[in-house]
Amino acid sequence: MQVAVDSSVLVALLDPRDHWRDRSLALERALPDAGTAPFYFDCVAAEAVSAAARRLREKGRGGDVPALLSRLDERVPPERLTWILPDVPDFYRSALALMRASNGELNFNDALIPLVCRRRAIPTIASFDADFDTIE
Repeated sequence: MQVAVDSSVLVALLDPRDHWRDRSLALERALPDAGTAPFYFDCVAAEAVSAAARRLREKGRGGDVPALLSRLDERVPPERLTWILPDVPDFYRSALALMRASNGELNFNDALIPLVCRRRAIPTIASFDADFDTIE
């Protein structure tokens, strides 16, 4: 089975002080035991590292950003990413429709993820964001 990892999980894997850290590490350890392969989309990596870096700067921890970027490269090097952004033109209208249907609860990247999962037959999304719970 395959599971798409959302930015909330990836941020916690990258930032040792994130409040979801323990749950994310437990999930990461459990996936191989369940015969599950994690998928990291390029838009998720970009969103996660951007959000994590912004949080570090806001907390006066801008000096921790290089270590954060190193952890991203170690955990999810570019060759492990699933590159979906070239597909955005195909998904653009559908992503906007999902955003509209969720009354803005889903952002554009979060709307892309289930659409790409459907196309690529990835049945599950690992996330701490409840906005995915409303999508089949």
